[in-house]
Amino acid sequence: MGLLSGLLGNASEVDTRGIESELEMILTENEQIQKAFKLIRDLFVFTDKRLILVDKQGVTGKKVEYHSIPYKSITHYSVESAGHLDLEAELKVWISGMHEPITKEFKKDKNIFEVQRALAKYVNK
Repeated sequence: MGLLSGLLGNASEVDTRGIESELEMILTENEQIQKAFKLIRDLFVFTDKRLILVDKQGVTGKKVEYHSIPYKSITHYSVESAGHLDLEAELKVWISGMHEPITKEFKKDKNIFEVQRALAKYVNK
């Protein structure tokens, strides 16, 4: 269900052990992954120090952007649920010093609230 859900644009929680090897070159010493969600090919990774957004680009996904956001830099965030005609839900995260939020779209999916719950947990530490 997780793979199919991810392919359909739904966020699904993934095992953090598999993500550790993928991110070992950008994790700091003693940094621990707490939670991770996959959205198609992209990842939301919550560590004990920061939020890492992994954006796999191109057809092959070999080009990857790692967006590292210290929790203290997140000023606020919002979740917009999907409606009857609008089938996409949106998560927006505002970072201090940036005018526009980082926006991620989810398909009509309740897992957007799991991502929001993780944001609330780690930003408010």
